Amino acid sequence: MESIDLSSNARTAARLLCAAWRDGRHLAELPPAHRPRSRAEGYAVQAAWASERGQPVAGWKIAATSTAGQQHIGVSGPLAGPVFADRVFGDGAEMSLATNRMRVAECEIVLRFGHSLAPRTQPYGRAEVLAALASVHPGIELPDSRFMQFEQAGEAQLIADAACTNDMLVGAAVPVDARVDALAQLAVQAEVSDGRRPTGVGANVLGDPVEALVWLVNEITATGHALAAGQFVTTGACVPPIPVSPGDEVRADFGWLGRISVRLR
Repeated sequence: MESIDLSSNARTAARLLCAAWRDGRHLAELPPAHRPRSRAEGYAVQAAWASERGQPVAGWKIAATSTAGQQHIGVSGPLAGPVFADRVFGDGAEMSLATNRMRVAECEIVLRFGHSLAPRTQPYGRAEVLAALASVHPGIELPDSRFMQFEQAGEAQLIADAACTNDMLVGAAVPVDARVDALAQLAVQAEVSDGRRPTGVGANVLGDPVEALVWLVNEITATGHALAAGQFVTTGACVPPIPVSPGDEVRADFGWLGRISVRLR
C-alpha cells in the first residue's frame, strides 16, 4: 500500500487530532488521505504535535505495557508518546473528566533524566540509561484518546494519537540510588474513595519499569529525537487501570518512592 506524504499529511493529521483534543471532541477515525498505515507513519504524525500545540514536550509515556492492555487495543507491542508541559500536574491536583472517554487512572513509576540521550543507531543499554537518570517519582496518569472507539483505531492511528497522551500527575522526586534497579519488585497500593483497594507491582510494566524505560529510549531515539535532560518517562500502569468517575479521589502508595493522589471532577 502506498505510504502517505509525511511532510504534508502527517502535519494535517496532527492538526486534526490536536484540534479535537483542544475542543474536547472525539473522532471516528482520520480521513483516509491522512491516515498513517504503519508505526513509522504514526510517529511522523506524532512528531508534528509539539508545533501544532505550541507546547514543549515535558516527558514521554508508554502505553500498552501489559499483554492484556495490548490485546485490549489491538496492538502488537507497547507504544511511545509525548507528554506536554501544560498537561503535567503535581500531587493532590483536582482534574476534570468532562471530556475524558477512557476514565481510568493509572499508577505509574516516573523516571526523570539528568542529562540527555542523543539519537543514534546503536541501541542504548540498561547501564547507560540508568546513568542518565536524576530522580524517580510516583505518578498517576489520566490517559485519553482522540478516537471515539480507541480499541478499534489500530496501532498506527494510536501512535499518531500520541499514544493516548492526556493528563499526568508527577509526585515528589526521590534521588536515584541502587533501589531503582529493583523497581520490578516495588509493591504499589492504590485506594479509591469509594473503598476499592487495587494493588500492583513494578513487574507489571514489561516485566521491569527500567526495561520499559530502556525500550522507550531506544524507540524514541530511533525516530531521530533526543531524550532531553529534565524530561521524564512514565513507564506504564503498575496497577491495572482503575475505572474512575467524577467525585472520586485516587491515592497511591509506592512504598519507599512515596505517595500521590488526585481528585476528579
